[in-house]
Amino acid sequence: MRLPAEWERQSGVQLTWPHCDTEWYRLDMVLECYVDIAINIVRFEPLLIVCRDIGEAKGDISRVCSDRGWSLDMSRVTFCQAPLNDTWARDHGGIAVYGDDGEKYLYDFVFNGWGLKFAANLDNRITRTIFSQGVFEDDVIGADMRPFVLEGGSIDTDGRGTLLTTTGCLTSVNRNDHLTRDEIEAELKKIFGLERVLWLDHGGIIGDDTDGHVDTLARFCSPDTIAYVQCTDPDDPHYDDLAEMERELRSFRTPDGKRYRLVPLPLPDALYLDDYRLPASYANFLIVNGGVLVPGSGSDKDEEARKRLQEVFPDREVVVIDCRALLSGHGSLHCVTMQFPDGWLRSV
Repeated sequence: MRLPAEWERQSGVQLTWPHCDTEWYRLDMVLECYVDIAINIVRFEPLLIVCRDIGEAKGDISRVCSDRGWSLDMSRVTFCQAPLNDTWARDHGGIAVYGDDGEKYLYDFVFNGWGLKFAANLDNRITRTIFSQGVFEDDVIGADMRPFVLEGGSIDTDGRGTLLTTTGCLTSVNRNDHLTRDEIEAELKKIFGLERVLWLDHGGIIGDDTDGHVDTLARFCSPDTIAYVQCTDPDDPHYDDLAEMERELRSFRTPDGKRYRLVPLPLPDALYLDDYRLPASYANFLIVNGGVLVPGSGSDKDEEARKRLQEVFPDREVVVIDCRALLSGHGSLHCVTMQFPDGWLRSV
């Protein structure tokens, strides 16, 4: 088995569309952000929108585009209808895995609302629902991974047998807490064909509901490069924990024994909803064909993060999208998207 890296060629990206019964603060601003993300995705590749009602989603897009003077190339968009609780496609979306002879497996893990924190009975069925509607190519095989609980945001890979994850999330209660860390690692190696699992025991972003998803902390950018969140302010409550995470990253080695090239990303300036600090992170970027989409936080640090990622991805266009509206739901750009490799999604 092989879990592909995000930078490999893609057939499209999934967005799961918000509606008035999803738990969003200022839905109007969230919908505007989703349309902005959609516009930028289709600049690079096709888009799959999963929604509770296709007419409703198209109406949202038309209204936002009209209000903002934007245009979304609808010829690059496929719509699929499914009941849903929420819109975090990274965590309820299927995970693409290759078999030994190139078989295409779409893994459908249990999604239980990040350890039973939120209702997920509908979201847990989204992958099965859209698979049954013919969204994927005929040679894609659906694989039911029950009872294992796993969210896409909790793992990151180099595509060559190394997985990066966090102890805090994968060993948390109400996920797979009947298993030890060693047992969880053995399961991950088996189902993804891994050689190694790199565990981060430190690191966390205040306001994160996921118990420490790695896609807010540290990300593979190539087999020998990891971008990560760095806090340089000793008075910031993140400082000690992120410094320990940085030390852990420095201790990791590539399969051939070399140090990883580590690329620090700034910690965004503190953003609040009332008195609640929101979990902003530039590590929550999405790699697409020919581009990298970075969640902006509305400060000068947006450009600093963009420049650092542009150095890492010199052959891709790095684009900052204002994702402050998504932070009210305690997530960001990578959290609301799920990519699929080339040849997986049917052509639009």
